Amino acid sequence: LRAWCGARAPRRATKKLRTVPGTRAKPTRRCKRAATRQVRASAAGIDLSGPESVLQALGALAAVIAVHEMGHFTAARLQNIRVSKFAVGFGPIVARVQGEEVEYTVRAIPIGGFVTFPDAQNGEDSEQYDPDDPDLLRNRPIWDRAVVVSAGVVANAIFAYALLLTQVSSVGFLRQEMMPGAVVPELQQNSAAARGGLRPGDKVIEVGGTPLDEGGRGVRELVQLVKISPGKELQLLVDRNGEELPLTIIPDDVRGMGRIGVQLTSNANPKRLIAHDPGEALKMAGQEWIKLLDTVVGGLVQLFSNFSGAAKQVSGPLAIVSVGAEVARTDISGLYQFAAIVNLNLAVVNLLPLPALDGGYLFLMLIEALRGGKKIPKEVEQAVMTSGLLLLTSLSIWLLIRDAIGLTIK
Repeated sequence: LRAWCGARAPRRATKKLRTVPGTRAKPTRRCKRAATRQVRASAAGIDLSGPESVLQALGALAAVIAVHEMGHFTAARLQNIRVSKFAVGFGPIVARVQGEEVEYTVRAIPIGGFVTFPDAQNGEDSEQYDPDDPDLLRNRPIWDRAVVVSAGVVANAIFAYALLLTQVSSVGFLRQEMMPGAVVPELQQNSAAARGGLRPGDKVIEVGGTPLDEGGRGVRELVQLVKISPGKELQLLVDRNGEELPLTIIPDDVRGMGRIGVQLTSNANPKRLIAHDPGEALKMAGQEWIKLLDTVVGGLVQLFSNFSGAAKQVSGPLAIVSVGAEVARTDISGLYQFAAIVNLNLAVVNLLPLPALDGGYLFLMLIEALRGGKKIPKEVEQAVMTSGLLLLTSLSIWLLIRDAIGLTIK
């Protein structure tokens, strides 16, 4: 979830932020909002302000999960594998449609969904289906079952790409174009910068007649020049609302280092990148898809390699909806990438070889293949999957309680 702005943009911004000794660097407004979202969703509480944005986030999350289950369902039906139920959501049934073989339902809790396959050997639908029915999922070859199990992951990956393709073809990707110089968002009263005439919003573009570099390099150059110039005049060229002004700043001497009492950020202009033709759209969507996938995989690797430090960033449903709602309030077009990153998260996590996840079923099928096609005893498979389901359910309840404790509704 942090990839939309909470991982990529803040990390880039953090690397590019530098502070004059004794002051703090300040992130850009957009990245500050993303950092705020991350704090709300992890430690300080969950903000569900605004019912409209919450409904938009819930809708996006429900769509992601529905697509995952639709992947399983479609793969099964295309292979003439029997399906008994298809549900979007959990809990009490809100709407039901009974098809010729399949019961379709929409449930009260939109965060979730499931596809049920009849299993005559387990007593379910024992009167309707022959235990040796070749169209029962468990009676199909390993390859057929693997296609059904992995189809949810494939559906999420395709849906993520489709969302990004739609975004880049319509509203575009929001990017920060780095410009030369450094921006002064805030400064301390009675500081050297204030005495020299600097104001919040000024862009320092030259120091001593030498232009500053763009992005983080320009910020670092200004910080270094201030640090080595205590008590010395610095001739600055400042861009103030399009007008260039020469200013003279004399840094204060603080323990042998210069200090002017300002906060600095990279000089960046937000812009939207919109594809001009279908070929460019396909390419840009693919590049963004790879970036988001890299962020998801990197976060997962970090979670396993540094669990104690990264576990606090694991979010439950409420936190996810909170992030989506904040994205919707900030920039409605950001919901495209919010949904895309949730899609990829769901896809990657489901591939983990853990019980009750798609990857767990695929792992058991791999063992079956290595055994020469000899099926794993049903009791063993059920015991493994049930234990995994209990573990995941316990984790979900814990995350839900943790999120609810910090819940803020306005």
